Amino acid sequence: MNQRVIPGTTLFGPKQAQKGFALNKMCFSFNSKENRDAFKSDENAYMHSYNLSTEQMDAIRSKNVLQLLEAGGNIYYLAKFAGIFGLDVQDIGAQQTGLSKEEFKAKLQAYN
Repeated sequence: MNQRVIPGTTLFGPKQAQKGFALNKMCFSFNSKENRDAFKSDENAYMHSYNLSTEQMDAIRSKNVLQLLEAGGNIYYLAKFAGIFGLDVQDIGAQQTGLSKEEFKAKLQAYN
C-alpha cells in the first residue's frame, strides 16, 4: 500500500490507535463532568489511573496537540481534553499550523 506522506503530519492508523488506546480512553472519559473535575483536581493521579506512558503524560501536561497526536491521540478524543481548558477547534488548528488563533481565523476566512 502506498501512503501519501504529508510532512509534519502524524497519520492515525492501526499502530497509532494501539499506541494511543489509553490516552484516547482517558480523553473519552471527559464526556462526564465528574471525570473532568477529577482530572482537574489531580491530573497526575488521573493520568496514572489510565496507565498513560511518559510520552503521553508529558504531552498532556504541555497541552500540545501535535505531541498528543504523536503520542497516539485521536483528534476527536483530544477535543474532549482541549475543551477542559477552554480550547476550541480553532485553537487546535492554530497549533497544528503554527499560527496564532487570529492568524488561523483570518486564513479560514480568506478561503470563503
